[in-house]
Amino acid sequence: MDLQWDDLRIFLAVARQESLSAAGRILKIDPATVGRRVARLETALETSLFVKSPQGYALSAAGERLRAHGEAAEQAMRAATESLGGPSDSLSGQIRIGAPDGCANYLLPQVCARIAEQNPDLDIQIVALPRIVNLSRREADMAIAVSAPSAGQLLVQKITDYQLHLVASRRYLRNHPPLKTIDDLRGRRMIGYIPDMIFDAELDYLDKLGVQRVPLASNSVPVQLKLLAQNVGLGVAHDFTLPSHRTLRKVLTDQISLTRSFFLVRHQGDQRSERLTRFASALGQGVREEVARLESLT
Repeated sequence: MDLQWDDLRIFLAVARQESLSAAGRILKIDPATVGRRVARLETALETSLFVKSPQGYALSAAGERLRAHGEAAEQAMRAATESLGGPSDSLSGQIRIGAPDGCANYLLPQVCARIAEQNPDLDIQIVALPRIVNLSRREADMAIAVSAPSAGQLLVQKITDYQLHLVASRRYLRNHPPLKTIDDLRGRRMIGYIPDMIFDAELDYLDKLGVQRVPLASNSVPVQLKLLAQNVGLGVAHDFTLPSHRTLRKVLTDQISLTRSFFLVRHQGDQRSERLTRFASALGQGVREEVARLESLT
């Protein structure tokens, strides 16, 4: 059988979404039609590509092998499309970036707005998630992460370091005894991540400070900062968020100062895409400059 790109396109969508309905939404095809196309492909290949269960569609061993070929074809089609488009000084099409919500809320709007202004035919989508973005399911074309992934066929590039400090509102600091040492944190109300929803060890700031209880918690950075602005506790915040929250002040800076990093993560095969490579370069440079600018204001 000669495989057609359209068959592979549908197969890849189901493989990534693990469901006919989710694949159908992405493909803009009725789920029943998606199911018929998958069944037809399996019949033509004389093998089962998926293991079906109430939980969804999981790839079989044969499906895993076909996925590798399908993704190679996908990358070749993307490169061919870009090549036929001819050289251009500006970027076009759609690019989706996944990022943790702190980065997505406080850095990417400024960075992406500048890139969009320079590339009017480019559509940029920012996916803000309080978890690791799954590139293998094509949730995004590229992602910003707080630690470098070690598994998968991924291209990983460090973007920049950033700083975090313990903060509280000015009113909170006026209404409570002064903080002179880390020991003074005992008995204070702490604000931070929900412990069992911390998706990366690099985000477990309070545990490293010996904090045992987080009575006010959220999996969202903006929510944590708004809680801190209510004058009810202390928490760790990115320095680059503080210009947006003028009532918050850094405390114990000589004793508590954390450094973390942002990494840009892409599919390894996408490095052959001149369009994505140019965008990744602009994105990385923009994030570096924005972190430096905002941290200089604190």
